[in-house]
Amino acid sequence: MSLVIRLARAGTKKRPVYHVVVADNRAPRDGRFIERLGYFNPLLPKEKTDRLKLDLDKVQAWMKKGAQPSDRVMRFLDAAGIMKRPKRNNPEKAVPRKERKAKDEEATKAKEAGDAAAKTAANAKAADKAAADKAAEKPAEAPAAS
Repeated sequence: MSLVIRLARAGTKKRPVYHVVVADNRAPRDGRFIERLGYFNPLLPKEKTDRLKLDLDKVQAWMKKGAQPSDRVMRFLDAAGIMKRPKRNNPEKAVPRKERKAKDEEATKAKEAGDAAAKTAANAKAADKAAADKAAEKPAEAPAAS
């Protein structure tokens, strides 16, 4: 049985209130739970202390028993200083499409310019080597012909 600390929605239509609960991860979101650990009211301003209430001792006890917090609950615990939330990768989908296309085009142009510069450098290196080989052959031939 895998335990999870998550939010269960309560309240009325367009007036949500969430209960922070410990539940089996197979149970429905608003269904059966093991224990209620607190509540979260997103409609209250962030300054109010009534916005979030958690029994931190119970949360820590359940985490010792193996309960994993959900992403949102992890944010609450990070703010409370109990658990450190890992940095998440912000996907490219968050950037508007036009900006993504422009960025991709710049990247391909830079790559092509880098490839072209590498080719010209390789060609110059090859030409220098050929010239050095040719110069090394000429003095060797000159004394043999005399």
